[in-house]
Amino acid sequence: MSAKHQLDDIDLKILEIISKNARMPFKDVAVECGISRAAVHQRVNRMIDMEVIVGSGYHIDPKKVDYMTCTYIGIYLDKGGLYESVADNLKKIPEVVECHYTTGRYAIFAKVFARNNEHLKQILSEKIQKILGITSTETFISLEETFNREVPIN
Repeated sequence: MSAKHQLDDIDLKILEIISKNARMPFKDVAVECGISRAAVHQRVNRMIDMEVIVGSGYHIDPKKVDYMTCTYIGIYLDKGGLYESVADNLKKIPEVVECHYTTGRYAIFAKVFARNNEHLKQILSEKIQKILGITSTETFISLEETFNREVPIN
């Protein structure tokens, strides 16, 4: 049974609220849901245990910490079976913030933040393109992030 089928309407309401404002105090979430603060706390902990809620922390604006270039990189592999090895190596590069095994043109699609174009060139030529199994890359620089949101709950 999927996690979605183990969630009731109150769980979904809690997810909807906290996905829009993770800093909202549980007492305010409780008021909106018509349950106690303790019940909200228990439900959130259960959803963490179920891995419905993953990760925690704050979202940092990359530009505020001097990462001015957001890039998506399509990566071609010598063989698809090299994915795990290549992904492990990409994980060691701190500027690579996402890595997806994909269908279609690329075997891997990665999101990378760099301080500027020179830094991006260094990441590409000295780190990414030197990983065994990568045959070539195609780079797309994001000019602007228009929006970024969580998946809809309902």
